[in-house]
Amino acid sequence: MTDNTVAAPDRSAAPTGPLEGVTVLELGTLIAGPHAARLLGDMGADVIKIEPPGKPDPIRTWGQAEVDGHRFYWTVHGRNKKAITLDLRSDRGREIFLRLADHADIVVENFRPGTLERLGIGPEVLSERNPGIIVVRVSGYGQTGPDSTRAGYASVAEAASGLRYLNGYPGQLPPRLALSLGDTLAGMFAAQGALAALYRRSVTGKGQVVDTSLIESCVAVQESAIADYDAGGVVRGPSGTRLDGIAPSNLYPTSEGTHVIIAANQDSVFARLCQAMGRPELATDERFADHAARGRNQDELDELIGEWSSQYSPDKLTEVLSAAGVVVGPVNTVAEVVADPHLRARGMIAEHYDERAQRTVLGPGVVPQFSDTPGGIRNAGPPAPGCDNETVYGEVLGLSADEVAELRASGVI
Repeated sequence: MTDNTVAAPDRSAAPTGPLEGVTVLELGTLIAGPHAARLLGDMGADVIKIEPPGKPDPIRTWGQAEVDGHRFYWTVHGRNKKAITLDLRSDRGREIFLRLADHADIVVENFRPGTLERLGIGPEVLSERNPGIIVVRVSGYGQTGPDSTRAGYASVAEAASGLRYLNGYPGQLPPRLALSLGDTLAGMFAAQGALAALYRRSVTGKGQVVDTSLIESCVAVQESAIADYDAGGVVRGPSGTRLDGIAPSNLYPTSEGTHVIIAANQDSVFARLCQAMGRPELATDERFADHAARGRNQDELDELIGEWSSQYSPDKLTEVLSAAGVVVGPVNTVAEVVADPHLRARGMIAEHYDERAQRTVLGPGVVPQFSDTPGGIRNAGPPAPGCDNETVYGEVLGLSADEVAELRASGVI
């Protein structure tokens, strides 16, 4: 853990990155929509998070660690954002939102489909005022279709999409990953859609709606599962620590009782593994000579490799196989990830200054990295809802301090 007390950075510093100059309005709460907006903010967009007065985003209080009353989910997902409050259920609040949208490039929302329309601020209204605006919509099941009006959470999307069925061990209940994968995937696809729409707007001058759902995002990452079923009737299921038919690619034991991943399922890499094992004849053995044969004899091959790998410490095993050009790696805990010298050298273990805790907190760095216009982490999220009201309403809409105070007193912000 870090324990650094440093001066707070300037949260008003201008963003840098390939999306510098792009303004994003973030609506909605919890994970998928805010994650998409965070990714855009990492790349330099000016993200303005809108929360209802008195109803902050619950992720401000999420996270498994608690230090001095602070939790740290927000430290990552709230980063690179400004925070304003606005009551979209009031006429005056909607009018102010529309004025903000006139100056925006992207609106990210993850309400249930139809919510923006009922509020009178749907995509048609927004695009009529601002033809270039891009509306990124994230929901459980998408904006159309028979299930579109259903509420959706990542856990249900992972299960209903078939993704969760692929996880775990045969004959056991499929476990959940220890994170909201469906939300993460949907946020990534939503950010990708926003970037594509920005590029298209540079050609046509017109914005559009980007429709992303949790369930579709989970379906999209399942490789050949649908095609395998359609063409061959194969219902792909869980396979534990390996992928059935992809060999060798598994966890293998070491002399210290730990395991490493060895992935040598490509013919040329498998031949290098055989050389490293002192068993070059295995590369031409009819049981293992090609991809299909190794898949048919996966259990036998895993046993042979495991007998060999268990003679070495994990460090020595990694050294031997890396020198031979075999893909190998540890199964790290988060403590080992934080200490990883490669990730640190790449800037992937990054410091966030958390104003709430008044200290730096480590988190994931910015992905991808850009050679000429690198993104960055400017702040670890606005410390309180509405803390940027004066700045945003003053700079964007030209409201005076007295006008902002009146809006606050009347409950609009």
